[in-house]
Amino acid sequence: MNDLDGYHYEDLALGMSASFAKTISEADIVLFAGASGDNNAVHINEEFARSTVFKGRIAHGMLTASVISAAIAGRLPGPGTVYLAQNLRFKAPVRPGDTVRATVTVKELFPEKRRAVLSTVCKVGDTVVVEGEAFVMPTSRDFPA
Repeated sequence: MNDLDGYHYEDLALGMSASFAKTISEADIVLFAGASGDNNAVHINEEFARSTVFKGRIAHGMLTASVISAAIAGRLPGPGTVYLAQNLRFKAPVRPGDTVRATVTVKELFPEKRRAVLSTVCKVGDTVVVEGEAFVMPTSRDFPA
């Protein structure tokens, strides 16, 4: 497969990487609050958020981390990949209007189960805002999606 269609497990190699970028809009934050039920005032109330350590509204951490999911599903390994686990460390805030670039890199391969561990990093500019690892089940030539 190519990088537009994604990769089967058998096509993966250590060090392969891909990225996906998304600008986090006001609408994204409001819709995420509605979909998740997370109406924390630091995300939706500017007056309150100015009184916090962040000095203004910030995007939900899980909204920011969802850009990783887009990189995995749309780029590497790609369509049909199943998320099995993800750990996250939130390093810096993301504000409305920031562009988050998620980069996923193949870190470990488990041929007996056709699984992979991906390093996952989200940046705004040069600042790391989220980092972690994903454990995924890519499609396989033997068992396509």
